[in-house]
Parts: sequence; C-alpha cells; structure tokens
Amino acid sequence: MLSPATEEPLLLAELKPGRPHQFDWKSSCETWSVAFSPDGSWFAWSQGHCIVKLIPWPLEEQFIPKGFEAKSRSSKNDTKGRGSPKEKTLDCGQIVWGLAFSPWPSPPSRKLWARHHPQVPDISCLILATGLNDGQIKIWEVQTGLLLLNLSGHQDVVRDLSFTPSGSLILVSASRDKTLRIWDLNKHGKQIQVLSGHLQWVYCCSISPDCSMLCSAAGEKSVFLWSMRSYTLIRKLEGHQSSVVSCDFSPDSALLVTASYDTNVIMWDPYTGERLRSLHHTQLEPAMDDSDVHMSSLRSVCFSPEGLYLATVADDRLLRIWALELKAPVAFAPMTNGLCCTFFPHGGVIATGTRDGHVQFWTAPRVLSSLKHLCRKALRSFLTTYQVLALPIPKKMKEFLTYRTF
Repeated sequence: MLSPATEEPLLLAELKPGRPHQFDWKSSCETWSVAFSPDGSWFAWSQGHCIVKLIPWPLEEQFIPKGFEAKSRSSKNDTKGRGSPKEKTLDCGQIVWGLAFSPWPSPPSRKLWARHHPQVPDISCLILATGLNDGQIKIWEVQTGLLLLNLSGHQDVVRDLSFTPSGSLILVSASRDKTLRIWDLNKHGKQIQVLSGHLQWVYCCSISPDCSMLCSAAGEKSVFLWSMRSYTLIRKLEGHQSSVVSCDFSPDSALLVTASYDTNVIMWDPYTGERLRSLHHTQLEPAMDDSDVHMSSLRSVCFSPEGLYLATVADDRLLRIWALELKAPVAFAPMTNGLCCTFFPHGGVIATGTRDGHVQFWTAPRVLSSLKHLCRKALRSFLTTYQVLALPIPKKMKEFLTYRTF
C-alpha cells in the first residue's frame, strides 16, 4: 500500500506577490491561508495586504517559477470569457486570514435559491469565502471575481472558514471572538447558530466529509467536537500539552488529526474520543539552547486526498510528510517561515503558505491504494466506529476498519 521509501518533496513553483510602493512590507504580508477548489480547477492565496489571488489550475508555464513570475498577468477582476479562466485579484479591504471554497451546489439547491431569491445574485456557482481582520466574511463568485455577500456578526478576526462538503452551502466560521458561527448561504447568508464555549481565540475549524461533525481548535490544550446536526457539543478531546492550532478529518471521517504548539500531532477516533497515536516533531539538528520545543511548534496539518498520508508545517523550517502507519516522517522539505499547507484534491501536489506572503508548490507522494484500504474507506464513509464494532466479523477485521492496527 505504501512504498517503504518516499522521495523527498521537490519544489515545483514558488509564487511571490508584487510589491507596490504604498505598502509597508514589514507587516501584514503573511499568507495565512491557501486553498484549492474541490474540483481542482482554482487555487486561492491570501498574499497579504488585503489581497487574495484566484489562479486557474494547473499553473501556466508547466510549473516553471521563472516563467510564471516573468509573465505579465492581469491584476483586475476579469470576467470569464469564452476562453480559459483568467486570474483574479480580490481586494478585500482588510487583512485576509481564512479562505474556503464551496463545493458545487446540487441542482435542487440551485433551483431553490433562484425561486426564492430572484432579486439576489445567483449563488449557485463556485464561490470563495474570505475571513477578514475586522470580523467580516466576504463571499465572492470565483468565475467573475464579483462580491456576492458580506456576512457580519463576529467581533474579531475571522481566522478560519469551512463549508459543508455536501453542497448545502452551510458555512462555518472560527474567530478570535472565541465563537464559531454557522451561516446558511441559501438564505442570503443568514446566521443560524453561534457556538460558544471556547475560552481562547478559535484558530481552526474542520467539518467531517460525512457532514456529521465539526472540530474546532482554539488556543487551548483541548479541542471541541460538535454535532453538525444539532449544533451541540459532543465531547472535548484532551491530550495536548499546549495550544492546539490546526485540525483535519480523514476523507472517510473515521480519523481526526490535531496539531499543537507542543510539537505533537495526535490522531483521534472522533466517534469514541480515543487517542490512537501521536506523531512527535523533533528537530533534525540539535539546538544549541533550550529552544528546540519552540522551534518545532506545529502550524498546520492536513490529510492527503486518499487518506494515506499527512503533511505538517512546523516552526523548525520543515515540511514533513507522514505515512499513516508509520511513527516517523517518510519525507522532509526545507521551507522558511511556513504557516499553512493543503493537498491538491486529486493528489500529487502540496501547497504551503509562508510569513513573507509566498506560496510554494511541492510534489507529494502518489500512491495506488490497496483494495483493503479502498474497502475500508468506502465502509467508514457511512459506518461509525460503534457500528463497525457491532458487525459480526473477526476481531482483526474490526481493528483494521477502525484504524487500530498501527
């Protein structure tokens, strides 16, 4: 299923923002968020100074960085013509912290929206949500770069955003005001719920692919798991020794990973709350002082689309690739000041964002999943851990299906 030796990630391209003279480039230039659209046709990049770039994927010039930088591209909001999509520049007016693409709405959603909101801009298209420094959330149409909605409610920075994968256009936002908010874009962005309970800034939110659970991570040692059906707290997951800053569900919703400043990634069973394993980040070269813990603090973690790998970004200037069954990284890549990472939805590429406003694209492991893993992934997409344990099947098969064979 996994090759014993994985090739080191290769840098495919690096995108750098232009540098207008009116900006002070010593502040607010961070790339806090990067995202691919679910269909893999667009890439979004918060390049600092209130600007989001929307770039058609794949990149032009066959991933050649020099060709990309040298080519003059329009920085205005181009409308889609009959040819290929054009790059867009979205001026959000505030520092952009969170980004999220919507899935394509289902046909019933499109018809329902058009019937009940004939006077409102059509939102049955691919959209991008941007979380801003002033607590606002702006909703954009990707193909045209037009602003569709402005959502107000948060009292501080909107740090992260997540759409339900089902296409229902439910959006979850996480904020420094210590709350999460649920918005229904099918009802003109109506706020339908406020989730309270965190005592610190909420850094990250992630919705399980089966749309049943929501995980939120704040500047606390525990993470909260919420029901997406009742919007109530299911449980707190406790095990980290410092602030948890990132979380992600596996593609079959059977696993949850959380990353913390304590240098560990913990893999959980979200249904039972069990801690399945920990992945410790140690520096490749010993530090000269006691700063090794700080230098290995985690910034971001994400699952690969087939669910067999993890990618992590830490303050020790490394991108690490982990195989699900192994306790040590299978590959490393040097990167400076990394803040975030995400996999291309069809695999093969990882995008990372940095403090200086850059985006880097790296090669990621390509793997042919075994028939066993494909069956497990299919079954776990609709069976909880408790339902698997209740099946009249051998113990070893249950252990495999519940990821307890590590």
